[in-house]
Amino acid sequence: MKPYPLELRQPIVEAVDQKIQLMEEISELFGVSERYVYKLLALRRQTGDLAPLPHGGGAKAKMEETKVRKLAELVGEFPDATLNEFREVLQRRCRVRVCVNTIWRALQQLAGTRKKSLAVPGKLVRKSGPLLGRNK
Repeated sequence: MKPYPLELRQPIVEAVDQKIQLMEEISELFGVSERYVYKLLALRRQTGDLAPLPHGGGAKAKMEETKVRKLAELVGEFPDATLNEFREVLQRRCRVRVCVNTIWRALQQLAGTRKKSLAVPGKLVRKSGPLLGRNK
């Protein structure tokens, strides 16, 4: 969710400073929660500014893009392998320890689904675009 713009933040604080209405009424007037008004006032008190704080970050992905590409190559090499087998091969070849769920999310990131075919068993097919795992 994106932070509220300054064009909305400033009038809210001005309305609170002028003490025209109650906090509840101000929050209803601007379509924000009462709790947000209090957080906005606390932000101004702490930083002296109404600008939104930068994003806090998050957990670093264990499967960076190079390893996801390697996984796509492994799918082409071992089309019938299970998620656990992919995990073991990645651990041996790339020295990355991940759980089966991480492998599953990486395959979803590739936008592929497991599809069985009589011609080529167990290939990974993109929802739109060329087949993954096809040697070029």
